[in-house]
Amino acid sequence: MNLEDCSTTEKAAMLSGGSEWDSRGNERAGIPSFVMSDGPHGVRRQLGSGDHLGLGESKPATCFPTAGTVANSWDPALAQTMGEALGAEAHDLGVNVLLGPGMNIKRNPLCGRNFEYYTEDPQVAGRMAAGLIRGIQSNGIAACPKHFAVNSQELRRQASNSVIDERTMREVYLTGFEIAVREAHPLAIMSSYNRVNGVYAHENPHLLRDILRDEWGFRGMVVSDWGGSNSAVAAVKAGGSLEMPSPGYTSVRELVAAVKAGTLSEADLNLRAKEVADIARNTVITGVGRDDLLSEENIAAHHAVARTVAEQSAVLLKNGAKPAAVGADAVLPLRRGARLAVIGDMAKTPRFQGSGSSKVHATREENILDELSSCRDVQVIGYEQGYERQGQDNRALLEDAVALASRDDVDAVIAVVGLDERSESEGLDRSTMAIPSAQNKLMDALVATGKPVVAVLVAGAPVEIPWFDAVSALLYIGLSGQAGASAAVRVLTGEVNPSGHLAQTWPLHAEDDPTSGWYPAPGRDAIYREGPFVGYRYYETAGVPVRFPFGFGLSYSRFAYSDLHADDNGVTFTVENTSDTPGATVAQLYVRGPENGVLRPDHELKGFAKVSLGAHERTTVRIDFDRYTFRHYDVASQGWHVEGGDWTLMVGEDAHDIALEITATIQGDVDPVAPNLALGAYLTGHVKDVTDAQMAALFGHEVLAPGKTVVFDMNDPILSWKDSKSAFARFIARKLESREENIRRKTGSPDLNTLFLLNMPPRAMCKMTGGMVDAAMVQAVVTIANGHTFRGIGSFISGFFRNKSANKRIAKELNHD
Repeated sequence: MNLEDCSTTEKAAMLSGGSEWDSRGNERAGIPSFVMSDGPHGVRRQLGSGDHLGLGESKPATCFPTAGTVANSWDPALAQTMGEALGAEAHDLGVNVLLGPGMNIKRNPLCGRNFEYYTEDPQVAGRMAAGLIRGIQSNGIAACPKHFAVNSQELRRQASNSVIDERTMREVYLTGFEIAVREAHPLAIMSSYNRVNGVYAHENPHLLRDILRDEWGFRGMVVSDWGGSNSAVAAVKAGGSLEMPSPGYTSVRELVAAVKAGTLSEADLNLRAKEVADIARNTVITGVGRDDLLSEENIAAHHAVARTVAEQSAVLLKNGAKPAAVGADAVLPLRRGARLAVIGDMAKTPRFQGSGSSKVHATREENILDELSSCRDVQVIGYEQGYERQGQDNRALLEDAVALASRDDVDAVIAVVGLDERSESEGLDRSTMAIPSAQNKLMDALVATGKPVVAVLVAGAPVEIPWFDAVSALLYIGLSGQAGASAAVRVLTGEVNPSGHLAQTWPLHAEDDPTSGWYPAPGRDAIYREGPFVGYRYYETAGVPVRFPFGFGLSYSRFAYSDLHADDNGVTFTVENTSDTPGATVAQLYVRGPENGVLRPDHELKGFAKVSLGAHERTTVRIDFDRYTFRHYDVASQGWHVEGGDWTLMVGEDAHDIALEITATIQGDVDPVAPNLALGAYLTGHVKDVTDAQMAALFGHEVLAPGKTVVFDMNDPILSWKDSKSAFARFIARKLESREENIRRKTGSPDLNTLFLLNMPPRAMCKMTGGMVDAAMVQAVVTIANGHTFRGIGSFISGFFRNKSANKRIAKELNHD
């Protein structure tokens, strides 16, 4: 029996999950069920039936560095090696579809999920993701990049509407996905929770059909984020293939009814069913049982891969007197025999990954204290905790740390500081860029001892560093995975020469960010008022000082750039290692458009190359132009164009310090078009000064500020019920909020289940309860929120029995009773 011979009900059933992590197969048609698992930086194969957030026990797997850390390597080949290991583990743990990588643009440094995303730039995001996808899929496993698209905040993440102009969306927020799709051909892609310009991503025909499928040629499966489907019928029409997790048979009934009524074509249903069936048939795993674990051989081999990735992703941010990276005043690498005081709770109890659905049950754990203690090149004199992990002031811990650092037999202090588990998590945006004040007080006190202080910084995103000028060296290791401690020690001792470069701008303060005045959006609409001026595109255009520019990273080597030339297909230039130490740097190509051309940031990254050189070695580097180098999206013609004229091509080691420039005449398909003067402050990048009228000129229409929710609907999150007319609804919202705060305070980690409920709109009840709740019952819940408590409860109860009866009928038909 073929898929074409299946009944309408059978095909409709394939378009929603059979459980929390499994698809529905069809034995008669020879279509097996397949398993999906979170896997941006490690396979989280849950035991038992699982839960929608993956918070239960899972099988041990290698915890690799998070995407935000891996991006600092600027090395797609390294990402591919990591992907190969991920895909091999997915296969061995019986996972067909690995849900990753996370590719969303880092719009603001406070996004709670930034550690799961690569960068603020689509070139880096797209090329790093393409490498990972190729590696994963080399094992016969489907990669599933996410979250498509324009998903930039955790607050109200399941119910937010991203309001964005078409050109910014295309050039900044979608280009990374485009590169990954065109270069690596992922078999699946995950849609995001949010609406995009008023239409939910999983049922957005402009995103899924016009752009993803028709323009980019994607032919794979589009799966919803868990609970992210709204209308099953609208999703199938738009190009959404599979909704997860299991909504029971509610969606099956809706799809069958729509086909019978003629509001959904059988052809669309067939196409979506084929996309799901193709995944099932193309990712078949044999010889693996549900209880199988990784082999000891693979555990050891992949731990070594994780260490290599962490080593290549570490970023040296300071080394001696600024800006020297090598020379007489350099503190790193540590001299042989150096006597060290190791200080910091995270030096002994490591933090190497973020909180949320990506959390991995690591096969091994390391800590910096043990790794330094076992290192023959240095001597650990002592260790002190230094601070309370959850941020409380503790004078005794601080004084003990200072006493250790002050000892005569201590040559230098290694202080491990950063963000704790509460600070970075799915479901929760950060409220500040600061690390806990107790750690800042500790750093000030350690510096005051007069000993050289080497800070090792643990964080998945930028933080404020008030003590930066006072410390002797700063090594940023990010969230570096289970082998991050040994990797950090190898960098500190010089066994590895750091070569990481930041893939995100580090502002001096959170208030400096271009979106700081409207991020995160607390209401229904998240308006992308800043347009294309995100990250370095803003700082470099508006001339705003930063702590570290995009692309910044030091080394134990020095590099010189020269001889920039351009031809019709790309640029060439020379990079020389002028030091006695072999090392690697990241050469970055930026372009500036012609004078009097369309509105653009001052310059934008369009290519990069990781260059490794021996001592005093030089090489010629070539970076080719491609379809993304000079193009811009023209809203009027709904197409991509290249302005002909003189373009400035720039090469350097970061976005601010440009080493080489050359002018090249580019043959375009349109002449330069001067930007609309009505854009006002956009013309200089000063987006914080943009008026509503100027924003309307960018968007092409008036954009209204969101008002306060007065009447709730099924797409308003439960947290918004705090303003409900219903005392019962207000009680639920405030009780959940209080519960999350109490658990976070007691455990030191966010309560992800409660955060999910707070951000969840009632519509998700229909998608997350295995069919126990249908759309009519959801509407009854909304009736309660709007102040009609008893009417809503009555409707809910009667709807429960109607839904139960209807589900039995569908189950009977599918079982062919």
